Amino acid sequence: MGIRSEHAYAAGIASIGLTVASWAASWFTENTARADRWGIFVGEWAPTFFALGLALRMEETHEAPEEEGVGPQRERLGQQYADVHR
Repeated sequence: MGIRSEHAYAAGIASIGLTVASWAASWFTENTARADRWGIFVGEWAPTFFALGLALRMEETHEAPEEEGVGPQRERLGQQYADVHR
């Protein structure tokens, strides 16, 4: 079945926790500037995972159009295109 949107959302939430953990671990062992860079680096993962989750959710809920409904719609769009370019 592959990766589902719930997996991407869970990875986004986990990366938020990992951001705090990596920042704290780096802050106690290294200088503050490097700790901030680690936190920002890992913190950029969360929006990516959430965006992937949204894309996967859209794909999961997408219904293919019926073949019968596609023809008239194409004809109507073709006619509109022809009317505009006269």
